[in-house]
Amino acid sequence: MQVVAVNSVKAENRPGITMKTLFDRSVIEGGRTLLGTVKIPPGARIPVEGTGSHDQDEYGLIIKGSIVTMSGGKEFRVSAGEATFIPRGEEHWALNDGVEDCEIVWVLVER
Repeated sequence: MQVVAVNSVKAENRPGITMKTLFDRSVIEGGRTLLGTVKIPPGARIPVEGTGSHDQDEYGLIIKGSIVTMSGGKEFRVSAGEATFIPRGEEHWALNDGVEDCEIVWVLVER
């Protein structure tokens, strides 16, 4: 087993948000999964402009707060206690339009 303290992981350089990759593909030989966290403060948007997509399927679990998100041309509101799935290649964005940080645990899985 490997254990990582979330607070000990250096955040990636992203404007206005705190993104951390906790485990990457190097955890196991031939690894195809990444695990991380993101904290989106009120008013922040990912990406800052436009949409983003991944070469992997994305799973998310909202731990705190809520966001408005667009994925696959549809807008959703997701809140603490809800989980999301975004298929690889699907354009998406997220905006914290609330008054508290939104914290999400995410997993990217290659197929």
